Parts: sequence; C-alpha cells; structure tokens
Amino acid sequence: MRTLLFTLEYPPFKGGIANYYGHLAQNWPLGESITILHNNRQEIIKSGQSLAWLPAIFTLWRKIKTNKIDQLLVGQILPLGTIAYFLAWFKPLRYSVFLHGMDFIYALKKSRKRWLTGLILRRAEKIICANSYVANQVRTFQIKLDRKIVVITPGVGSLPPEISARGAKELEERYLLTGKLVIFSLGRLVRRKGVDQVIKALIGLPSEFQERLIYVVAGLGPDQEYLHNLVPPNYKEKIYFLGEISEEEKWTWLNRSDIFIMPSRNISGDVEGFGIVYLEANLCAKPVIAGDSGGVRDAVIDGYSGLLVDPHNLEAIRRAIIRLVEDQPFREILGKQGRERVVKEFNWPKKAAEIVKLLS
Repeated sequence: MRTLLFTLEYPPFKGGIANYYGHLAQNWPLGESITILHNNRQEIIKSGQSLAWLPAIFTLWRKIKTNKIDQLLVGQILPLGTIAYFLAWFKPLRYSVFLHGMDFIYALKKSRKRWLTGLILRRAEKIICANSYVANQVRTFQIKLDRKIVVITPGVGSLPPEISARGAKELEERYLLTGKLVIFSLGRLVRRKGVDQVIKALIGLPSEFQERLIYVVAGLGPDQEYLHNLVPPNYKEKIYFLGEISEEEKWTWLNRSDIFIMPSRNISGDVEGFGIVYLEANLCAKPVIAGDSGGVRDAVIDGYSGLLVDPHNLEAIRRAIIRLVEDQPFREILGKQGRERVVKEFNWPKKAAEIVKLLS
C-alpha cells in the first residue's frame, strides 16, 4: 500500500503535531511505502494569499499521480481537509483525517467552518484521533461519525537518550541541586499549561518543604513576564526559568528531576490534547503530576504512572506535591510503572503499525 501524508507541520518545524508526524514516518513499517507532502518550503500553501489553498489541489493531485498513491492521510482538517474533500469529488481518492485536539475545536468555532468540517469528515474513510477526548468531541459533533473514529495516541522512543555525565554534573553545580528534590516543568509558557498554578502552590507550602525543593521551568511563550512576576524575591533561588533548552538538556533535566509537573487546564476551549512530555518523563522513570483535563487521561493513569489533580484547585496541586515529596517509595513505584507502561504501550513502531493496519 502506498500512502501519502499531507501535512502543514513536519520536522524540522517545531511542535507536538510535527513531532507526531515525523516519528510516524520514521517508524513506518518496512515493506510499506509512505511519501510526505509538507509545507516547510511553502509547497502546499503560500502565506499572504487569498484562497491560498486552491492551487494546492493541483499540487496534491500531481503528487498522488506521480507516486501512485493508494491512501491519503490528511494532517490538518482545515485547510488541508478542504483540499482533499474537493479533489475527491473529481478524482478517485481515499483519505483519512488526523485530529489532535485544538485543530478540531477551532474548526467548530464558526458556522461556515463547522459545515465544512462535517462535509470533510463524512467523506473520510477513517477519523484518527490522537486522544479519547477529541474522539468524544467528534461524537458530540455528529454521532453518525462514531463508526469511523479510531484513537491512536502518540508514541515515544523505547529508551531515553544516554545522558552526558559531564552535562549532569554541570547542571548539578550551576543550580546548586545537591540534596534537593527537583520538580520540573517543560512546555510552551501559556496559561493552560498551569505553571502559574504550580508557582502559587509552591509558595503556599509549609517551610519544611520549601527548603527541600527546587522548581525548574523550561520553555518560552507569551506568559513569560506574567510568570516571572509571580515569583517573590525570596524565591529567586528556588524557582528557575531556563528559557528554551536543547533536546539534550531536556533529557538531562528529566533524568535529574524527581517529579514532573504540568497541571494543564481548559481555558475557554484551549485544552491539552494529550501531553507527550508526560510519557517522556515516565520513560525516565519519573512520576508526574498532571491536570485532569483534555486528553491527559490517555497519557497518565492516576495512581499508577502519576497523579491527576483538579488543575484549578491550588490545594489539590499542593497535596499532590506533598504526597510525592514525603513518600519516596511511592514516587519510585509510580516512575517504574510509568516507564514499563510507556515502553509496552507507546512505542512508535507499534503506533505506526496500528495505522497501517487500519488503512489496509
């Protein structure tokens, strides 16, 4: 079977969706063919043009014809689903659509887009949802689509990269981590990620906990100034903002941390679709504290690989931190179970094989 992945986001483009498609292509089963048509060089859509997607109909058809494609995977329902839908009216074309979360939620915000989304999904062969949350959203949108829905969550590598001993030592010395428990957050600094809630929860901890903890935040985003302003002067050496970090630094911090925390919440429809970083933390045998919202329940099993909390409740976040800080054996059990689960259930070769089986 010859498959074409049609996407606006693909490595080296940054982000969770690009990461998903990059790993999917890398782990496509041997003996099966996959071709990528992405927009990194504006081959599909040129920015700044009205109805910029129209020429892409011909670009897509040429790619399908040249590569003798049997099945099209549509990476973004709007606008790429529109292109696939219109082309399917004039040429024999089988297509399936990926949905990750915000892509679908935003597609429903305007009546014209809702109408178009319905047309695209009704004509699609399969609707591949990256989490159970968006699958339920699709069912709520149109229950008749239920028979087409399948949930295939993201995957991760089977092993974390090897950590440089020198890099780990430098990190330990630079941030004075010896004897400290490290709580780590990683992600785009936007309100829904819940870093502000963690800062507020930490400030309210009893003094005996505050002396033991270091909180480290990695990432950039529009909330940087807001978050920095939440930190009292006497916490400047207890809460560190790293800014953007490299892939190597990410794994070094995950390896050194004791607890990973990201209490994501739903803010006016802006919601966490899945949270691949929870799995990456588990892969390093670290327990996680996660916000019980969006598609996070697919990534984290409460009491097994981490703790799910009400992300709007500071006291709930505080209790979860205290529980993991006080109970080292429990931390280690959650981390060990989380790692075993990730290796068994979330490896990319398995995920890619699931999609190939689905299409064939």
